[in-house]
Amino acid sequence: MKRSLFVACVAASAAFITPAFAADDSAPVGKAADTYMIRVRAIGVLPEDNSSTVSTIGGHVSASNEAAPEVDFSYFLTDNIAFELIAATTRHNLSATDTALGHVDVGSAWVLPPTVTAQYHFFPHERFSPYLGVGLNATLFYDVQHAGSPVNSLSLNNGIGPALQVGFDYNVMGHWFLNVDFKQIFLHTTAYVGTPIGTLKAKTNLDPAVVGAGVGYRF
Repeated sequence: MKRSLFVACVAASAAFITPAFAADDSAPVGKAADTYMIRVRAIGVLPEDNSSTVSTIGGHVSASNEAAPEVDFSYFLTDNIAFELIAATTRHNLSATDTALGHVDVGSAWVLPPTVTAQYHFFPHERFSPYLGVGLNATLFYDVQHAGSPVNSLSLNNGIGPALQVGFDYNVMGHWFLNVDFKQIFLHTTAYVGTPIGTLKAKTNLDPAVVGAGVGYRF
């Protein structure tokens, strides 16, 4: 699923890159030290259930895939090294599957996942400039809503974890860039679910993948 979405983003970007390259044969602006880049992307947030436990009734935790707009801000310390901060928020439906009670709708939560990465940009002065990044994510849950009977309360612990990143920018014309980006965030959280039989405790490694494509402008 994640791989197919990433390939689809690359293919969509390539469809724009080809005519843009043909229309503009001037030298690329590229990337440079002490400059800024702002990107706007459409992203898909794809949580995984790599491992989870649910007390009393057993089963696994599940969170829905969601799409959203995202803005990121990058500062280039050198031509090759940049620091990026992303800003986005998504709402996810939560459930427990394969439990003693079958499938249980637990509720929903909005997620704010500010992530900072340090990146190395290859070929910063060329049109095509791939990059790798590593950083830290803080996942904050808000507006948490329980689903109703048999769930009468829901709370989630915020989490902090590492993030890995791979992507590329393509300088289509002037200071404008196309971008494709993939992040793997490692997130462990604990949920407390109130039910008529008591409070259930669910631990899960959601580890969401974030895949996106968009445009950027370098100042």
